[in-house]
Amino acid sequence: MKNTGAFNKVEKPDFKKNEIIPVIVQDSTTDKVLVFGYMNNEAYEKSKSSGKVCFYDTNTKEVYVKGENTGYLHVVKMLNDALGSTLLVKANPGGPTADNGADTWWGEDNTADIMFFKYLQDFLEERRKTMPSGSYTTKLFKRGINKMTQKVGEEAVEMIIDALNGSDKNMIYEGADLMYHMMVMLIYKGYRLEDLARELKKRHK
Repeated sequence: MKNTGAFNKVEKPDFKKNEIIPVIVQDSTTDKVLVFGYMNNEAYEKSKSSGKVCFYDTNTKEVYVKGENTGYLHVVKMLNDALGSTLLVKANPGGPTADNGADTWWGEDNTADIMFFKYLQDFLEERRKTMPSGSYTTKLFKRGINKMTQKVGEEAVEMIIDALNGSDKNMIYEGADLMYHMMVMLIYKGYRLEDLARELKKRHK
Protein backbone atom coordinates (compact mmCIF):
# COMPACT_ATOMS: atom_id res chain seq x y z
CA MET A 1 0.00 0.00 0.00
CA LYS A 2 1.38 3.39 -0.95
CA ASN A 3 1.71 6.26 1.48
CA THR A 4 -1.09 8.66 0.65
CA GLY A 5 0.65 11.55 2.34
CA ALA A 6 -2.08 11.87 4.99
CA PHE A 7 0.26 10.95 7.82
CA ASN A 8 2.97 12.95 9.57
CA LYS A 9 1.37 16.24 8.52
CA VAL A 10 0.74 17.23 12.15
CA GLU A 11 3.83 18.97 13.49
CA LYS A 12 3.06 18.32 17.14
CA PRO A 13 0.61 16.17 19.11
CA ASP A 14 -2.58 17.94 20.15
CA PHE A 15 -2.03 18.17 23.92
CA LYS A 16 -4.94 20.58 24.24
CA LYS A 17 -7.27 17.81 23.13
CA ASN A 18 -5.43 15.02 24.93
CA GLU A 19 -3.25 15.90 27.93
CA ILE A 20 -1.40 12.62 27.55
CA ILE A 21 -0.91 10.55 24.40
CA PRO A 22 0.22 6.95 23.78
CA VAL A 23 3.75 6.55 22.44
CA ILE A 24 5.26 3.63 20.53
CA VAL A 25 9.06 3.47 20.48
CA GLN A 26 10.62 1.60 17.56
CA ASP A 27 14.27 0.74 16.94
CA SER A 28 15.33 2.98 14.04
CA THR A 29 17.63 0.28 12.63
CA THR A 30 15.76 -3.00 13.13
CA ASP A 31 12.18 -1.58 13.12
CA LYS A 32 11.48 -3.74 16.19
CA VAL A 33 8.94 -2.24 18.61
CA LEU A 34 10.83 -1.66 21.87
CA VAL A 35 8.45 -0.17 24.40
CA PHE A 36 5.09 1.51 24.89
CA GLY A 37 4.48 4.52 27.11
CA TYR A 38 2.82 7.91 27.45
CA MET A 39 3.88 11.52 26.99
CA ASN A 40 2.42 14.82 28.05
CA ASN A 41 3.58 18.13 26.63
CA GLU A 42 6.50 18.35 29.09
CA ALA A 43 7.75 14.84 28.24
CA TYR A 44 7.41 15.55 24.52
CA GLU A 45 9.39 18.81 24.68
CA LYS A 46 12.01 17.26 26.96
CA SER A 47 12.42 14.33 24.54
CA LYS A 48 12.99 16.78 21.67
CA SER A 49 15.44 19.00 23.53
CA SER A 50 17.45 16.26 25.25
CA GLY A 51 17.44 13.72 22.43
CA LYS A 52 16.42 11.01 24.90
CA VAL A 53 12.96 9.46 25.12
CA CYS A 54 11.07 10.80 28.15
CA PHE A 55 7.79 9.37 29.41
CA TYR A 56 4.98 10.57 31.62
CA ASP A 57 4.23 8.14 34.48
CA THR A 58 0.46 7.90 34.77
CA ASN A 59 0.77 6.62 38.35
CA THR A 60 3.24 9.11 39.86
CA LYS A 61 2.19 11.93 37.49
CA GLU A 62 5.86 12.68 36.87
CA VAL A 63 8.05 12.96 33.77
CA TYR A 64 11.14 10.75 33.67
CA VAL A 65 13.90 9.82 31.23
CA LYS A 66 13.41 6.27 29.99
CA GLY A 67 16.44 4.00 30.43
CA GLU A 68 18.35 5.63 33.27
CA ASN A 69 19.05 2.15 34.68
CA THR A 70 19.21 0.12 31.45
CA GLY A 71 20.26 2.43 28.61
CA TYR A 72 18.78 5.58 27.13
CA LEU A 73 16.63 5.57 24.01
CA HIS A 74 18.29 8.12 21.74
CA VAL A 75 15.71 9.89 19.57
CA VAL A 76 16.19 9.71 15.80
CA LYS A 77 12.76 10.82 14.62
CA MET A 78 9.38 11.64 16.15
CA LEU A 79 6.33 11.04 13.94
CA ASN A 80 2.78 12.16 14.68
CA ASP A 81 -0.28 10.47 13.29
CA ALA A 82 -2.79 12.34 11.16
CA LEU A 83 -4.82 13.47 14.19
CA GLY A 84 -1.94 14.28 16.52
CA SER A 85 -3.25 11.70 18.98
CA THR A 86 -0.50 9.04 18.83
CA LEU A 87 3.27 9.34 18.56
CA LEU A 88 5.75 7.00 16.91
CA VAL A 89 9.33 7.53 18.09
CA LYS A 90 12.19 5.97 16.17
CA ALA A 91 15.19 5.63 18.46
CA ASN A 92 18.57 3.99 18.93
CA PRO A 93 18.61 1.99 22.17
CA GLY A 94 21.66 2.36 24.39
CA GLY A 95 20.96 -0.96 26.06
CA PRO A 96 18.10 -3.33 26.91
CA THR A 97 14.71 -1.67 27.04
CA ALA A 98 13.09 -3.75 29.78
CA ASP A 99 14.17 -3.54 33.42
CA ASN A 100 14.76 -7.31 33.44
CA GLY A 101 17.42 -6.95 30.76
CA ALA A 102 15.30 -7.96 27.75
CA ASP A 103 15.76 -6.14 24.44
CA THR A 104 12.07 -5.21 24.30
CA TRP A 105 9.15 -5.03 26.69
CA TRP A 106 7.81 -8.20 25.10
CA GLY A 107 11.03 -10.18 25.49
CA GLU A 108 11.83 -10.24 21.79
CA ASP A 109 15.36 -10.42 20.45
CA ASN A 110 16.47 -7.19 18.78
CA THR A 111 19.60 -8.36 16.97
CA ALA A 112 18.57 -8.25 13.32
CA ASP A 113 22.02 -8.02 11.73
CA ILE A 114 20.61 -7.72 8.21
CA MET A 115 19.11 -4.35 9.18
CA PHE A 116 22.62 -2.96 9.71
CA PHE A 117 22.69 -2.40 5.94
CA LYS A 118 19.88 0.14 6.39
CA TYR A 119 21.81 1.95 9.11
CA LEU A 120 25.03 1.88 7.09
CA GLN A 121 23.34 3.31 4.00
CA ASP A 122 21.90 6.16 6.04
CA PHE A 123 25.36 6.74 7.53
CA LEU A 124 26.99 6.79 4.08
CA GLU A 125 24.36 9.18 2.72
CA GLU A 126 25.08 11.51 5.63
CA ARG A 127 28.79 11.22 4.81
CA ARG A 128 28.08 12.40 1.28
CA LYS A 129 26.20 15.42 2.59
CA THR A 130 28.79 16.47 5.17
CA MET A 131 31.98 15.17 3.46
CA PRO A 132 34.10 15.20 6.66
CA SER A 133 37.84 15.44 6.13
CA GLY A 134 39.92 12.35 6.89
CA SER A 135 37.09 9.97 5.99
CA TYR A 136 37.81 7.17 3.49
CA THR A 137 34.22 7.42 2.28
CA THR A 138 34.70 11.13 1.61
CA LYS A 139 37.79 10.31 -0.47
CA LEU A 140 35.78 7.85 -2.56
CA PHE A 141 33.01 10.37 -3.20
CA LYS A 142 35.57 13.00 -4.21
CA ARG A 143 37.42 10.63 -6.55
CA GLY A 144 34.23 9.86 -8.44
CA ILE A 145 32.61 6.94 -10.21
CA ASN A 146 35.75 5.63 -11.91
CA LYS A 147 37.50 4.98 -8.59
CA MET A 148 34.34 3.52 -7.09
CA THR A 149 33.78 1.03 -9.89
CA GLN A 150 37.46 0.08 -9.79
CA LYS A 151 37.19 -0.75 -6.07
CA VAL A 152 33.95 -2.72 -6.60
CA GLY A 153 35.72 -4.78 -9.28
CA GLU A 154 38.79 -5.35 -7.11
CA GLU A 155 36.79 -6.48 -4.10
CA ALA A 156 34.63 -8.77 -6.24
CA VAL A 157 37.71 -10.48 -7.67
CA GLU A 158 39.25 -10.87 -4.20
CA MET A 159 36.04 -12.43 -2.88
CA ILE A 160 35.93 -14.87 -5.80
CA ILE A 161 39.57 -15.87 -5.24
CA ASP A 162 38.92 -16.57 -1.56
CA ALA A 163 35.72 -18.47 -2.40
CA LEU A 164 37.67 -20.74 -4.77
CA ASN A 165 41.01 -21.12 -3.07
CA GLY A 166 41.08 -19.21 0.20
CA SER A 167 39.36 -19.44 3.57
CA ASP A 168 35.69 -18.82 4.27
CA LYS A 169 36.74 -16.20 6.82
CA ASN A 170 38.61 -14.22 4.16
CA MET A 171 35.72 -14.68 1.74
CA ILE A 172 33.35 -13.04 4.24
CA TYR A 173 35.88 -10.27 4.92
CA GLU A 174 36.28 -9.47 1.22
CA GLY A 175 32.52 -9.79 0.72
CA ALA A 176 31.99 -7.11 3.36
CA ASP A 177 34.45 -4.87 1.50
CA LEU A 178 32.52 -5.53 -1.70
CA MET A 179 29.18 -4.61 -0.11
CA TYR A 180 30.58 -1.40 1.35
CA HIS A 181 32.07 -0.19 -1.95
CA MET A 182 28.96 -1.21 -3.87
CA MET A 183 26.78 0.77 -1.46
CA VAL A 184 28.99 3.85 -1.87
CA MET A 185 28.73 3.50 -5.64
CA LEU A 186 24.93 3.14 -5.53
CA ILE A 187 24.55 6.19 -3.28
CA TYR A 188 26.81 8.21 -5.59
CA LYS A 189 24.48 7.28 -8.46
CA GLY A 190 21.39 8.12 -6.40
CA TYR A 191 20.30 4.59 -5.52
CA ARG A 192 20.19 2.23 -2.54
CA LEU A 193 20.12 -1.51 -1.91
CA GLU A 194 16.33 -1.22 -1.81
CA ASP A 195 16.42 -0.52 -5.55
CA LEU A 196 18.22 -3.82 -6.09
CA ALA A 197 15.69 -5.54 -3.83
CA ARG A 198 12.80 -4.16 -5.89
CA GLU A 199 14.38 -5.48 -9.08
CA LEU A 200 14.86 -8.92 -7.54
CA LYS A 201 11.29 -8.84 -6.22
CA LYS A 202 9.97 -8.21 -9.75
CA ARG A 203 12.00 -11.15 -11.06
CA HIS A 204 10.82 -13.39 -8.23
CA LYS A 205 7.19 -12.82 -9.25
